[in-house]
Amino acid sequence: MASLINGFPHDGVVTVNRVILKPEYSVDDLQERVALLCENVKTYHSETGFVGGFVSLNSGAISNEGSTVGQAVESPMKGKEALIITFWRSFEEHEESHKSETFQPLFKDVLALCENGNEEIAYEMLWSGAAYSPEEARAAKEAKEKYAA
Repeated sequence: MASLINGFPHDGVVTVNRVILKPEYSVDDLQERVALLCENVKTYHSETGFVGGFVSLNSGAISNEGSTVGQAVESPMKGKEALIITFWRSFEEHEESHKSETFQPLFKDVLALCENGNEEIAYEMLWSGAAYSPEEARAAKEAKEKYAA
């Protein structure tokens, strides 16, 4: 299995925070506050369990090819829903990071933007992988054609 996040262990933990912005706040407000929080985590927790992460914003696009619930044209959460996804060696190390005196004030600043409060769910990684190189993709296709029943 290829690693999607460099250094992420096969038994690592992924945490997901879903943020829905209050109407009075902008994506710029979210980006500024989350950037400060993420910088803090990288600085103080890269040696104590933090492996990586990313933040993504709802673009409004809904895949009609990949969805089974209606044929929506655009998500009503466009531009106001974001996911903060982090990768940790263990859940225990993640929990310790939240107890940090430097983390808590920045975390509260992000929560102030949220109309949905916060529920951070931890997931066990079952699979991750990067795309094949062009050469690997050709070899995989050839193998499937040759050996697939």
